[in-house]
Amino acid sequence: MEHSTTAPTPSHAPTRRPPSRKAGSAQIRLGQVLGVEIGLDYSWFILLFLILGSMAGGLFPAFAPEVSRVGHLVMGAVGAFLFFSSLLLHELGHAVTARARGVPVEGITLFIFGGMARTRAEPHTPGDEFLIAAMGPLVSFALAAGFYLLAAGGRFLEVGDAYTVTLGTLGYLNLLLAVFNLLPGFPLDGGRLLRAVLWQFTGSLRKATQIASGAGRVFGGLIIFVGLWSLVFASAFIPGLWLIFIGWFLIQAARQSYQSVLLQQLMSPLTAREAMSGTPETVGPDLAVSTLIHEHLLRRPYNAFPVQQDGALLGMVTLNHLLEVPRELWETRTVREVMTPREDLILVAPDTPMMAVLERMQRGAARRVLVSDRGDLVGIISASDVARWLDRTVLTEST
Repeated sequence: MEHSTTAPTPSHAPTRRPPSRKAGSAQIRLGQVLGVEIGLDYSWFILLFLILGSMAGGLFPAFAPEVSRVGHLVMGAVGAFLFFSSLLLHELGHAVTARARGVPVEGITLFIFGGMARTRAEPHTPGDEFLIAAMGPLVSFALAAGFYLLAAGGRFLEVGDAYTVTLGTLGYLNLLLAVFNLLPGFPLDGGRLLRAVLWQFTGSLRKATQIASGAGRVFGGLIIFVGLWSLVFASAFIPGLWLIFIGWFLIQAARQSYQSVLLQQLMSPLTAREAMSGTPETVGPDLAVSTLIHEHLLRRPYNAFPVQQDGALLGMVTLNHLLEVPRELWETRTVREVMTPREDLILVAPDTPMMAVLERMQRGAARRVLVSDRGDLVGIISASDVARWLDRTVLTEST
C-alpha cells in the first residue's frame, strides 16, 4: 500500500527461519523473499477475516450461485491467499527498486490497512523517489491485467465460474489497489510521486514532504467524510466504518512521515555529544529501592539512573523497573536486583552520529542511550532530550 522510511519520532515523545515473533515488535516474522524480511502485524488477521468473509460470504455466492457452500469457502481461501500475495508483490516492487537505487530496506510488514515496505533512509534523488513509488502500482496493474487475462481464458474454455469469478475478482482488487495508491496524498504512492515532482522543482525534500503530507491529510479527511456519509445516508455500516479507519490512518501516517523527514534533516548533522544530557546522576547498586524512590526519584526530574560502583558502569534502573516491585518489598530489594545490566544497555561513543543513535534507541526497550568515552560515562540521551533539541532547532529556524 505504501513504503515508509523508518526513523524514530520522539513522543513529545539471512537465513530462512520458522515463523516467530520478531523481538521488540508486535509482528510475526515469516522469513525472507528476495532477501527482504517479511512480517505480519497482528492486526493483519482482522483484515484476513474481513477479506475471507466478504469473498466467501457475500461476493462469491452472488456471482457464482451454482457453486456449493464448501466451494465458496474454497474460493474465498484461494482468493484471500492470492490477494495477500498480490499485496506482498506490490510491496516487493517498492523494496526491490529501493534496494537497487541504493536505499537500504528494513523489511515489509503486512497489517490491517494492507502493506508497508520500510526503508532506513529517504531516497537520494527525486528520480529515485519517483521510481520507487511508481513500481508498486505498476506491479498491481500488471497483476490486474494478468488475472483478467486468466479469467477471460477460463471463460473461453468454459472451465466454470469458480475459476473465472475468483480470478476476475483478483483482477478487480489489484486494479482498485493500484488506483487507490495513485491518489496524490502522502504517504500513498501517488503522494510520493507528487513529492518527487515537488522535490525536483523546489530542490527541498523537506518542503516537498510538507506539501505532499498536507495533501495526504486532506485526502484522509475526504475519505473520512465519505465514510460518515455512507454511515448516515447510505446505511453502509461496515464500508463506512472501514473508510473512516482508512482516512484516520492516512492522516496519522502523513503527519508522522513529515515528522520523520524533519527529524532526519535536523538530527543528521549532530553527534551524541551535542544532543546528550551531560554528567548524569548515578546511584549505587546496593541502594534499597525505597531509598532510590524517596531520595532520588521523587526529588529529581529523572525517570532513569545509571548504576555505578567505583566508577564502573554496572547497569541502569528506570521508573518502569520500580513499578514492577511490590511496595512491601521496597525496603529489601536493591537496585542491583531490579536494574537492567550493562550488557543489555545501549552504549555509544560521543562522536556517534545522532541518526545512528536514534535507530538504536528505537530498537532498545529502555528508549535511552548511555554515552561512554573510553569506558567513562559522560552522558545520557532520552526521547525527551531529542524532543527538547528539536524544539530549540525549530524555534531557531522560525525566528
